[in-house]
Amino acid sequence: MSELIQLGSVKGHLATPAGDGKFPAMIVIQEWWGLDAQTKSIADRFAAEGYLAFAPDLYHGELAQLGDGETAMKLVQKYGPNAYLDLQSIFDALKLRPDCSGRVGSVGFCFGGRMSLTLGLSRPVDAICTFYGGGMQTIFDQLREKLKAPVLGLFGDADVSIPAGTVEEFDKLLDEIGVEHEIITYPNSGHAFFRDSDPKVYIPEASKDAWERVKKFFAKHLTV
Repeated sequence: MSELIQLGSVKGHLATPAGDGKFPAMIVIQEWWGLDAQTKSIADRFAAEGYLAFAPDLYHGELAQLGDGETAMKLVQKYGPNAYLDLQSIFDALKLRPDCSGRVGSVGFCFGGRMSLTLGLSRPVDAICTFYGGGMQTIFDQLREKLKAPVLGLFGDADVSIPAGTVEEFDKLLDEIGVEHEIITYPNSGHAFFRDSDPKVYIPEASKDAWERVKKFFAKHLTV
């Protein structure tokens, strides 16, 4: 079941598993386009795996059309600086829900990939996944000081939006601070390779492998 609800300071798409009980929660964070059908579908996929999945609308009702990078840039500049506050409120609200087991993970894509990591700086997220986190190098110093959660990072080797060497630097940083992590870089894959709604960027083989890794990663850290 899915519905639009207010959770914390933000409205968003809540997808719930079938049946009753307490479920681990998942925060599914949008690409820089906003809360679109693609992001909602990913939340639905997590719900089918047994997670209480919430995809927040971090642009508060605004949305850029796929391919309209100019509008997306304006929106991320407008809402991005305070998005971490919305994510904190969502995390806190999920923890208090009676249908939440108390364990919360986060997964994000592009802009959301960076925000997924950012949430781990201020809240005790149990596991973090970042898909091709755009601009994540801007928070490396903070991650070095504050990150505690295990991390799964998924990237494409042909992603020109991430500066050369950034993924390797990220992997080295996680080694240095001693958090459990796995960093995967898929060959012949560019930015947004997981976006199955866009045939121009979607890479089926990489996406299939990534989803299997995501399921195993969160099952290990959230379903205990």
